Amino acid sequence: MIEVFDTCTGCGICVSRCPFGAIRIVEKRAQINEACTLCGACVKSCPFGAIEIKRKMVTPADVSSYRGIWVFAEEHGNHLRNVTLELLSEGRKLADKLGEPLAALLLGRNVTDFIKTLSAYGADKIYVTEHEVLERYNSDGYADVLTGLIVKHKPSVVLFGATINGRDLAPRIAARLRIGLTADCTGLEIDEEGRLVQIRPAFGGNIMASILSHTRPQMATVRPNVMKRGEPDWTREAEIERINVMIDPKAMRTRVVDIVKEVADRAVNIEEADIIVSGGRGLGSPENLKLMRELAEALGGAVGASRPIVDSGWLPHHQQVGQTGKTVSPKLYVAVGISGAIQHLVGMQTSDIIIAINKDSEAPIFKVATMGVIGDLFKIVPALIEELRNAKKENPTR
Repeated sequence: MIEVFDTCTGCGICVSRCPFGAIRIVEKRAQINEACTLCGACVKSCPFGAIEIKRKMVTPADVSSYRGIWVFAEEHGNHLRNVTLELLSEGRKLADKLGEPLAALLLGRNVTDFIKTLSAYGADKIYVTEHEVLERYNSDGYADVLTGLIVKHKPSVVLFGATINGRDLAPRIAARLRIGLTADCTGLEIDEEGRLVQIRPAFGGNIMASILSHTRPQMATVRPNVMKRGEPDWTREAEIERINVMIDPKAMRTRVVDIVKEVADRAVNIEEADIIVSGGRGLGSPENLKLMRELAEALGGAVGASRPIVDSGWLPHHQQVGQTGKTVSPKLYVAVGISGAIQHLVGMQTSDIIIAINKDSEAPIFKVATMGVIGDLFKIVPALIEELRNAKKENPTR
């Protein structure tokens, strides 16, 4: 329920902020019509606190009215982020188990080229909202639109990638709706009662917690690269629903003036690399990182690191693999001198092939390794580099 109090002055700020055109000023007072989705944009914008939304707590009897798995389709640099396709693939499994539809939420400007891909990866329905203000991610605009859609259509589950934007957007929506949110999940399941079990590391990664939400929708952010992307079916065609919105650029509290790329952007992004060579404490000194770089170059991959290496200042944080760094899932992961603490394992254990090189035969890394080499890395790695270089000389096309 939404209410306008006598303190309303009819200033009109809420009118410009409402993305669904549900407010008009009549006799110096805001009037809200049936187009209102209870997104909360007007409440946030009113300088006099004259508008209030009272949200009813979801009771067990209300749960059945919430249906559908929703995935926020995040695009960046004119392409869909990999985590979007991972979530659609996982969401398809969850939706099939529940017998409910899977929908994708696509916001931006000129984004219709992504519809075919979202359909191929499992979406039954795609909500498309295009506006010039949504061309680049904007906290206010995206939160207003998505909150309104969620309130109107009442999905059971809403999933976001645990990216910079996803970690900003999801809690804003959860706070407006006064519902729970589980952050940085590494697994999702449906229990016998049809509830979403949200799995994430807890207590420094020493345990894996299974979390249930008693509010609706059940919301979670999921770390990139922890779920496998399914095979696309390009014959699928999702139902398309276009959502028209009216967003006043002047009503947005922030705007993107310019995008400045850091030096790190010019390096290989380990989240998207097919081959990663990571070094750990066993390297002994920063000078020995040269071995990692040479091995990565010989394999055509990127350089990663465990937390001790980053904490020591040997490499920047964007190259850290693990719970407090990046979650990766390359085709080949080579762990050199890494013991394999659980905090590191949760960030790389979904890699297709894991090769571990360590002199400690009891190192935990060997429990997840596809292949383990026990020995002195300072003898093994140079020999491996030499063999790879010789192989390339014999067959330059490889």
